[in-house]
Amino acid sequence: MQRAHSAFDMNTTWPCARPTNDGVILDLSVVPGAKRTELIGLHDGALRVRLAAPPVDGKANDALLAWLADQLGLARRALTLVRGASARRKQVIVPVTVDAVQAWLDRCCPRV
Repeated sequence: MQRAHSAFDMNTTWPCARPTNDGVILDLSVVPGAKRTELIGLHDGALRVRLAAPPVDGKANDALLAWLADQLGLARRALTLVRGASARRKQVIVPVTVDAVQAWLDRCCPRV
């Protein structure tokens, strides 16, 4: 019996990064209002990010996208927030390969 393939089966070592036709969807769990912006690991299958921006008037979303773009060496306009504009759980499309995102995560994110 064949089993359905999930994104995790397709060489994905980080459950927060899934390949799509447009690049990679990153599942994020965001904590706004922190002292500094940083990755702190995985939380419930999502990448946990502390943001040094308040959750007011979209400032945290803008800061998140700008920070991710800087981390991945992309232009801010290349990233798209597709889910969670007013929530702590967010999904962002990053127009790179899943291998590129996973290499960045391997370098920058502590495994818990």
